[in-house]
Amino acid sequence: MKEKVVLAYSGGLDTSIIVPWLKENYDYEVIAVCADVGQGDDMEEVKQKAIASGADKVYVEDLKEEFVTEYLYNAIKSGAKYEGKYMLGTSFARPSIAKRLVEIAHKEGAKAICHGCTGKGNDQVRFEVGIACFDPTIKIIAPWRIWDIKSREDAIDYAEKKGIKIPVTKEKIYSRDKNLWHLSHEGGDLEDPKNEHKKDLYQMTVHPEDAPDKPEYVEITFEKGIPVKLNGKELSPVELVEECNAIAGRNGVGVVDIIENRLVGMKSRGVYETPGGTLLYEAHDVLESLTIDKQTQHFKQIVALKYGELVYDGLWFTELREALDAFIDVTQKNVTGTVKMKLYKGSMMVASIDAAKPLYDEEISSFGASELYDHKDSEGFINLFSLPYKIKAMINNK
Repeated sequence: MKEKVVLAYSGGLDTSIIVPWLKENYDYEVIAVCADVGQGDDMEEVKQKAIASGADKVYVEDLKEEFVTEYLYNAIKSGAKYEGKYMLGTSFARPSIAKRLVEIAHKEGAKAICHGCTGKGNDQVRFEVGIACFDPTIKIIAPWRIWDIKSREDAIDYAEKKGIKIPVTKEKIYSRDKNLWHLSHEGGDLEDPKNEHKKDLYQMTVHPEDAPDKPEYVEITFEKGIPVKLNGKELSPVELVEECNAIAGRNGVGVVDIIENRLVGMKSRGVYETPGGTLLYEAHDVLESLTIDKQTQHFKQIVALKYGELVYDGLWFTELREALDAFIDVTQKNVTGTVKMKLYKGSMMVASIDAAKPLYDEEISSFGASELYDHKDSEGFINLFSLPYKIKAMINNK
């Protein structure tokens, strides 16, 4: 009986050619796993393509709701961004897929897991660290690190030789990763930072120049940091993210063009579309500003930076991530309320905030008198606050 290998299969360029390559180079039964994290593909078509390419068995796994509730909710509550800009769309999806690959490998008795990540990218680390966290005995096969194919052009030639239909050409050679949270674009003319990215790149958003000339308002209701309603209507977790994508996307919100520091040591350029995520992050941040005290809010900003690095580096299944989530969940206990945002040609502005337990008190914060704040108290506070600097000045002036 043949040993089995589980292949993370998307139907894209890399995984499409891996099936016949595995057949040529290993005596394995190939089990393709198609993880649906909201990329919008016809999964039955992807399944049939895997079979036509030579897969012996295919799993189609719907991970969309799990992706939102177990990963993206943490993203929103944490406010994590890598290097302050990248909203980690690919990074948040990989641990969910890695976990399911191991589960299916155990179910099938497979001794190996194969992925199509390149030897220069971050995803190879995310997949393999995630897999190792559950089963360090599973063999990893990473074709891009061992085969003779050296470029995406070579991969296209191989696919044509094998008669495999692929979603890219040498003219439109971008490497893309899409899910419910975002769409990334890398490679091709983007590899030269002197090139402005083209408007026809966009798929989830419109260019701000082409967005409507009239602003659109949207209300998002949160309960303990989790979005639960959109414009007063309760939606399922997946539906809410999809609708936020539609609203923000048609208003040109959520595109960043960045140079990032990859985990493996080099810099790379990516154009990321994250329309709904950008809207949800901003609304959530606005609500936090009204409901979290100063010291907690400032420390949480430090945690968000670390959280972003941790997720980017593929360290999801770690005690540190669990510990950070415990802290973050405490900060979210009063992040409940409704935020109205105004979207216009790629920009967002807060229109109103209605929090259940706001820390802002109009009577105290206004310029008038209040029982809790006496203007005269400021003098003593300033004297004490400035004391170290007064002492230093006195010494320097001697």
